[in-house]
Amino acid sequence: MRVIFAGGGTGGHLYPAVAMAEELLKRLPETEVSFAGTEKGIESREVPRLGYGLDTFKVRGFSRGRSLVDMLGNAGVLTDFAGSVRKAVSLIRKERPDVVVGTGGFVSAPLLLASQMLGKKNLIQEQNAFPGMTTRLLSLFATEVHLSFPDSRRFLKRKKGIYVSGNPARRFSLVHGAEAGKAFGLDPGLPTLLVFGGSRGARSINNAVKQWLGELEGTANVIWQTGSLDFEAISKECVSSSNLWIGPYINDMGSAYAAADLVLCRAGASTIAELTNLGKPAILVPYPYATGNHQFFNAEALAKDGAAVLITDSEISDKGAKEKVYGLLKDSKAREKMAVACRKHGKPEAASELAGRIIQLGNS
Repeated sequence: MRVIFAGGGTGGHLYPAVAMAEELLKRLPETEVSFAGTEKGIESREVPRLGYGLDTFKVRGFSRGRSLVDMLGNAGVLTDFAGSVRKAVSLIRKERPDVVVGTGGFVSAPLLLASQMLGKKNLIQEQNAFPGMTTRLLSLFATEVHLSFPDSRRFLKRKKGIYVSGNPARRFSLVHGAEAGKAFGLDPGLPTLLVFGGSRGARSINNAVKQWLGELEGTANVIWQTGSLDFEAISKECVSSSNLWIGPYINDMGSAYAAADLVLCRAGASTIAELTNLGKPAILVPYPYATGNHQFFNAEALAKDGAAVLITDSEISDKGAKEKVYGLLKDSKAREKMAVACRKHGKPEAASELAGRIIQLGNS
């Protein structure tokens, strides 16, 4: 079987494809797997590092501005896209894949469109609650569409061939919470708040936590991934103690999740998948500038079912936000209720289920 995965630009689009590819190779080791992406996205580094072949296209997203410069730039986007579709058609004719898998975003569009033009089996996997433009348009002609959230159906015009399979996410080895806490030097008698905002960090969240530290001391542990942008400044102001761990990045995220009683973070699709698979109560602060405001929709999908608390980026430093964090840290019953609701959204077998669908398409 020959399968090409199209997606990248960000880790949120790339890593679900990698998870599906790995699961596919576990089941059928003889499968030929390759990737398609861009020269500038995360895939240009990660895919070769993982040992897969990568074909690149000159494709980029539209500017959402209305100035003359934006309009002229978008004309160039269309020209590049047309060239990328022609290149994708040539690639498919040369490689003759049995299935093309796209993980959303503009990076996947040329290969998905080319596969549909040539009548190839193609599967779209959408991570976010609010599907992106590529998914909304190309889902009309896809062989199958797989969603991460049931509510995403309402944004798609097609009604058949849609499945809610979840978002393939990295797996974590099971670590006991107490043992995990020791790795971070925490007080075992206190509840633990895990804070993170991605590899670069989330400044609004960092500023809020910095204000709360004085009151949190002695009442809760804090594992705080500041991100690379703010770490130097924060580490000068806030010194690690017996109930505070500060770092620019958390290498052992499995232990961090295991130690956490409550999580404070952004609402990216991969993060949502990890939280729901593990059943971790969380306070979600969507990144306000995400394309299509998709992080807000991700967070809203959990919050309306009591699986998380949604606080907007502009409100995270308010007194009310602090009270919600403190209240949940003190209320173990409320956290457990959230955890139960959160697990109901989890799809820990998403990669396995999707690999099975790819195999079925390839054999049909």
